[in-house]
Amino acid sequence: MLEAKYYKQLDDERVECKLCPHNCIISQGAVGICKVRKNTSGFLFSINYKKISSISTDPIEKKPLYHFMPGREILSIGSYGCNFECNFCQNYEISQAPFQNFNRYNLSLNDILLAVSSNKNNIGIAFTYNEPIVWIEYMLEVAQKMDKSYKKVLVTNGFINPEPLNELLKVIDAFNVDLKGFDSDFYKKKTYGKVEPIKQALKEIKKSGKHLEITNLVIPGENDNPQIFEDMVTWIATELGKDTPLHISRYFPNYKSTIPETPLETLSQFHKIASKQLSYVYLGNVPNSEGQNTYCPECGAELISRTGYYTVLTQLNGDKCGNCNASINIINE
Repeated sequence: MLEAKYYKQLDDERVECKLCPHNCIISQGAVGICKVRKNTSGFLFSINYKKISSISTDPIEKKPLYHFMPGREILSIGSYGCNFECNFCQNYEISQAPFQNFNRYNLSLNDILLAVSSNKNNIGIAFTYNEPIVWIEYMLEVAQKMDKSYKKVLVTNGFINPEPLNELLKVIDAFNVDLKGFDSDFYKKKTYGKVEPIKQALKEIKKSGKHLEITNLVIPGENDNPQIFEDMVTWIATELGKDTPLHISRYFPNYKSTIPETPLETLSQFHKIASKQLSYVYLGNVPNSEGQNTYCPECGAELISRTGYYTVLTQLNGDKCGNCNASINIINE
């Protein structure tokens, strides 16, 4: 364990965690909503510090990041715990796991750094799989120890307070934020979180100049209202910019949710709605669809072709369209 950052001590050996907007008041011996920040004798500890549940080399497109070093690979690591409790979670074995199940891999920091550097096609490290925010102490340590030539990626729900977010912005190069919906009731009932802090975090990430992409998982009957979706797209275009890549992802039943998978017709409809305001809109969990390719928003030329995670840069010249020389919101080197 490691003493946690971002908390204050209260009376009766209680503590208030200040990592995320839950601001959990935690009694002696208890843990917060995330299950991995524990009060021991009036001090808050990160009990998933150095605890690794998953490690794999993945295509960067799997994060998903389509406009950040396309066609390259990245070492992905995750831990345990999450500050949401989504009943449809696809990684519930680690995000909702009790802390007794920790430490599947016994890897040192040097082991991780060696794994990054030993693959010539690897661009760096991605913190992913569970919710990395609740692993912030170790995440910061790894990112700060890595060579600056390597990229650091965060795949997150974006539910974080301003102070820790500002510290992450110093070391993270690219973010994929899961904007699960645009309705306060949906967030409250289905994630036990709130949407407003996530919107604020998205604006801060964009303001920082770091690369940002957004994923929206569409769940039938839960967050598939076309008008609310259109409102979300309008907000993204207005507050974050029309060149912000949006991944519309197909839901499949998992964990406690038995709702049938998202109809392809819904995804097609939402793709059309989003494409009216955003330059780069993609369909996720729909293999071999046209919604995976990148096209120039100016001339319509295909810039990147994707079949599953097989990626070919067809007419992309750095961050320019190879056909008309238009600027593309992409980091390619």
